[in-house]
Amino acid sequence: MKIRMPLDSTDAAVLAYFAEACGWALARAHARSGDPAMIAGYMGSNSTFDDAIAKFAADYADQTESDHGVLIKAIKAGRLEAQDA
Repeated sequence: MKIRMPLDSTDAAVLAYFAEACGWALARAHARSGDPAMIAGYMGSNSTFDDAIAKFAADYADQTESDHGVLIKAIKAGRLEAQDA
C-alpha cells in the first residue's frame, strides 16, 4: 500500500509520527521477507557470516569514531556551527 504525505501542511509532530510508522512498517516487512530455515541452511554451520558481521560492525564503529573526530575538529576550527538540541 502506498500513501502520500502532504509535507507542506504537516507539522513536526505529525512528520515524526509518520516517519516512525514508516520505519516500523519497513522493519516488519523486512523481518518477514525470509524463511528462517532456508536462511540458516544457506548460512551453514561455520563462522564465515558471523565473522563478516563482526568485522563490518568493528569497521563501522571505527569509521563513526573517525567521522566524529573530523566533525569536532571542524566545529573547533569554526568551519561548522554546533547547536545543543
